[in-house]
Amino acid sequence: MGLAARREGCEVAGWDVDPRVLADAAERGAVGGVAGSVGDALEGAAIAFLCAPVGALPGLTVEALAAAGPDCAVTDVGSTKRALAAATDDERFVGGHPIAGSESSGVEHARADLFQGAVWYLTPGERSSGVLYERLHGLLVAFGALPIAIDAETHDRLLATVSHLPHVLANVLVSQAAADLTREDEALPRVGPSFRDTTRVAGASSSVWTDIYLTNAVAIAERIDDTVERLRRVASDLRSADAGAIREWNDAAGADRQRLLEADLAGGPVHELRVSVPNRPGIVAQVALALGRGGVNIADMALAPAPDNRSGAITLWVVGEGAGARATELIGKLGFPVAERS
Repeated sequence: MGLAARREGCEVAGWDVDPRVLADAAERGAVGGVAGSVGDALEGAAIAFLCAPVGALPGLTVEALAAAGPDCAVTDVGSTKRALAAATDDERFVGGHPIAGSESSGVEHARADLFQGAVWYLTPGERSSGVLYERLHGLLVAFGALPIAIDAETHDRLLATVSHLPHVLANVLVSQAAADLTREDEALPRVGPSFRDTTRVAGASSSVWTDIYLTNAVAIAERIDDTVERLRRVASDLRSADAGAIREWNDAAGADRQRLLEADLAGGPVHELRVSVPNRPGIVAQVALALGRGGVNIADMALAPAPDNRSGAITLWVVGEGAGARATELIGKLGFPVAERS
């Protein structure tokens, strides 16, 4: 984030609990100023990014909000959101989670283009400031990311399936393979690319992932139970040598994967919408969450309060075939008038 922000001409100050990490970040150009405390790092800041294991984030968020100015947007990058959403209702805070990175960790693996084309989930609360949400959204777009608003509970349920469960399965697979080989007293084989790809994230940093597993334990456990039941059905079909069922299962998986890939790569035309809204706390979050739940991607936004400051307008640019009509429908359900400009 520091590299991406400095590439965009931003001034970046950093603080870390480990002075050596902070020194490495400064040497690589990820931060321009080395701060001695959270308060020093946030002096005059417009946006604060909190990057720590999710178990440490509630305390760090409270500390950062106490030190940040009244016009500073505070966000995080944690992989679970419900516990953090419950920790604060400060209007300056907007939870965040970029879907980017790899199994590698450490400042030595940082790069400025990491977020190009990456989804960046934002989980605003009911009181989140519209002005600060707009500022944060704009910087993430400048990073090359695709910000999508989503509520904290839905985020954790979704990530349990597409992120946390794959880590669980990778760990189980490598341990299963190692145990089988030990029992058979065989030499380790040359594993194929399927096994390497499937287990790439096995044994990811325990300092990060232990907190993730525990803060999203219920949702992950439910996904594990569902996966076990699906595997049992496949095992039953294999034992009964049901070729038709196996073919149908395999073909369905291929079709599902294609559908997911097409959704992930979806682009299309940009539609400009102007939404008239009352000027009250959380209104931008309400609109953004409605579009996020409806699968509409906001490419950009701008706020324009009315002269009497009682109402205002949100100009949205949404992407995709039919996205304008879909966004108009979703916002209309909130009771706000929408005008689309071609």
